[in-house]
Amino acid sequence: MPPRYRYEEIADDLRKRIEAGEFPPGSRLPSRRELTAHYDVSEPVIDRAMQILRVLGVTETLAGVGVFVRDSPGDA
Repeated sequence: MPPRYRYEEIADDLRKRIEAGEFPPGSRLPSRRELTAHYDVSEPVIDRAMQILRVLGVTETLAGVGVFVRDSPGDA
């Protein structure tokens, strides 16, 4: 298995946490600052992870408000 980028690992971890119900549909994910502290990475790494989740249809971003779990994760 080839090495993975840290942002891919974070996106997978967040997706699993969402699927496990830690962040139910409609809930707001932790802030960028909280995520950078939790995963001990820089903001661009968190931004890339959030981009993956958005492209997969797991989350949606409301500018200036936050990132939220979609009501139907993966049904983009």
